[in-house]
Amino acid sequence: MHSRGRTGRARAHSSRRGEPRSLQAIPRGRTPRKGSIVTEFRIAQERKLEGAIPGPKSQALTARREASVSASLVPAVPVYAADVDGAIIRDVDGNQFVDFGAGIAVTNVGASHPRVVAAVQEAASHFTHTAFGITPYEGYVAVAEKLIEITPGDHAKKAVLLNSGAEAVENAVKIARHSTGRNAVIAFDHSFHGRTNLTMALTAKNIPYKDGFGPFAPEVYRAPMSYPYRDGLTGAEAAARTIDVIEKQVGGKNVAAIIIEPIQGEGGFIVPAEGFLPALVEWAKANGVVFIADEVQAGMCRTGAWFASEHEEIVPDLVTIAKGVAGGMPLSAVVGRAEIMDSVHVGGLGGTYTGNPVATAAALATISIMEDEQLAARALEIETIVKTRFEALSAELGENTIIGEVRGRGAMLAFEFVEAGTATTTKKPHPAAVKAIVADALSQGVVLLSCGTYGNVVRLLPPLTITDELLNDGLDVLEAAIRAQA
Repeated sequence: MHSRGRTGRARAHSSRRGEPRSLQAIPRGRTPRKGSIVTEFRIAQERKLEGAIPGPKSQALTARREASVSASLVPAVPVYAADVDGAIIRDVDGNQFVDFGAGIAVTNVGASHPRVVAAVQEAASHFTHTAFGITPYEGYVAVAEKLIEITPGDHAKKAVLLNSGAEAVENAVKIARHSTGRNAVIAFDHSFHGRTNLTMALTAKNIPYKDGFGPFAPEVYRAPMSYPYRDGLTGAEAAARTIDVIEKQVGGKNVAAIIIEPIQGEGGFIVPAEGFLPALVEWAKANGVVFIADEVQAGMCRTGAWFASEHEEIVPDLVTIAKGVAGGMPLSAVVGRAEIMDSVHVGGLGGTYTGNPVATAAALATISIMEDEQLAARALEIETIVKTRFEALSAELGENTIIGEVRGRGAMLAFEFVEAGTATTTKKPHPAAVKAIVADALSQGVVLLSCGTYGNVVRLLPPLTITDELLNDGLDVLEAAIRAQA
């Protein structure tokens, strides 16, 4: 397996002022993938711990945060970033951490990719805002064209650009309701769709997302999700169960939309059983229901394809996109069938900042990087490395393993932890192990994210440009942390 990402080649990327960036050599014995473009990192891609975590400067910033920021917002990691590049976070105390979170699946092309930085600088030097609904600009149109090209299906499509994942989801529901003249929306167990009033209604998990924030938007109904590790059902069986609930409790003629994450994110990186999604698409089509694929986290090469929907060859009516689309700039989109998108009256969609010109420039650069560096293929390489290693670890630990399941696609991977001896029986969730593993990894310089309805899942979302060397170094830390809890 060869090293990938921005590991250096004998060509410098020039800054706007013409100053060459420093280069790093390709690691010995490693070569770039044929057809890929390999660029350089500013920060050496290696872990480095300078002292206590958090260090004194981070501790001082924490005190300032506690005095000035709402107590509702407590960062998962108690260190403060000073510089982030590729898959390394350098904190204000000089520590360097392996980033297995990518800003929650945002920096898929790596943090501070020079082509994204250059695109942002160039766009900002011309104008930072006009409002597309007032004075339009080419960048918005170009991003819409590109997203139409890469989303599933060859039917006529149109797009609208927005700011965040929640805003994309909310607008997708608005569009579906307007186009069908119906009100009911079907969401799923374990789902996460955002923090606005409507998207909280769609989200399944109460704490921390919904508790005390009601009443929520009406006409949202919850259906059972396919969760193979826990329900043991085939895709066909799980779909039949779901459809039965919808028909009995809501009625197909009343449903405007089904909205589902093809791979659930916050719910635990749940991959539905094969056949579940196609069966729901067929039911939706037969009943005049708009099928919305929420690809906010799973999209943009994260799972080894442009979109997770492609793994089962489903073609959604609407797709919501955000996170990884713009290399860290705030941008989202709804892309879908032209007749559905055009059903909304003039002025019904939009917003002051939607499709910001700097963000659209970043998106065009990001998508180009994904194509040039073949990052969908790289995601599949990461999947092979991780699954091979940790499935073997689970087998080695035997009946007392705490790894209930290693799952996911591409570089959207997760470990569900259960109490020892229950992996094939009661599958009792083990959130205490997750807390210990995440804390242990951080103390050794690796940033991990947890998730899951039961708080018992560790998720891996490394930048797709991470080198094999750095990936395996971070995995060494993760493996040691797991062994310490087994």
